[in-house]
Amino acid sequence: MTFFNKAACFTDIHFGMKNNSKQHNKDCDDFINWFIQQSEDCETCIFLGDFHHHRAGINVGTLNYSVENVKKLSENFEKVYMITGNHDLYYREKRELNSLPYASLFDNVHLINENTVVEDGVAFVPWLVGDEWKQVRNVKCRYMFGHFELPYFKMNAMVEMPDHGGLKASELSGPEYVFSGHFHKRQAKGNVHYLGSPFPQNYADTWDDERGMMKLEWDGVPVYTDYPGPRYRTVPLSKLIDEADTILNDKTYCRATLDVNISYEEATFIKETFSEQYNVREISLIPSKKEEHAQDWKTVDDIEVENVDQIVYNSLTAVDSDMIDKKLLVDIYNNL
Repeated sequence: MTFFNKAACFTDIHFGMKNNSKQHNKDCDDFINWFIQQSEDCETCIFLGDFHHHRAGINVGTLNYSVENVKKLSENFEKVYMITGNHDLYYREKRELNSLPYASLFDNVHLINENTVVEDGVAFVPWLVGDEWKQVRNVKCRYMFGHFELPYFKMNAMVEMPDHGGLKASELSGPEYVFSGHFHKRQAKGNVHYLGSPFPQNYADTWDDERGMMKLEWDGVPVYTDYPGPRYRTVPLSKLIDEADTILNDKTYCRATLDVNISYEEATFIKETFSEQYNVREISLIPSKKEEHAQDWKTVDDIEVENVDQIVYNSLTAVDSDMIDKKLLVDIYNNL
């Protein structure tokens, strides 16, 4: 008897992201509704970690969204397995407290918060703490589902995970397939597959729309389906003007670089026109050379000059000190 016949999988949905934004929580809710519709031929659901975003506490509004969606998963699948990710744990290096204890109140929902649960050829591995990673190297199974931080995979389109001295992909040769959450970009090397987040979540994901869900039939190969959800675009203004119909829709966040000379009034007109015509979620105009436009744009409070995530990442990784752990600083920022 096999552990599952056909499983539907997703990961890193991060309820409560963007300061518990109602829009983001609604996007998560919409995704799970779509996921359930796409999974009518699957009896098993596997979630690979980071159901919530904020580890220290959950907003009441966010909690209502997350509980309701665990309930929906319970009602639409025979079995649901939920792995705890690092964002689901109160302590980064301990599993004593997590934000998903309510999941176990549903009879068919199994919360995986113990180190490496192996059953009928399937291994579940939550976020590893301490030196637990050493035990995972010896696990042999057909399928392994986890929340791994493996070096040399991309955290997003811009940043590759450096070697941090822990578990490496080459040490996971026991399973036929290793499926992981944690990194939000869909990618695969050898037998290791990162599913990626359900949809782009910030400008680090710009133009990277290969997000959604995975289906896995026992003895089969993973099949990915992209979700037509929120999307992020960075583009020169001239291209945006010429190709607005293909770039903008009502789920688009867009940053356009000013590669043409325009006045404040013209910029305001362009933003208002595109916002009204395409009902975009956000459109920002960014000076290509700040010093050339500082006088024109200094009073425009809704125009952003750079990707904040990139500014912070560049600043943290530029720290030159043997006393400071730059990776730890980046981790702290990513977990805010």
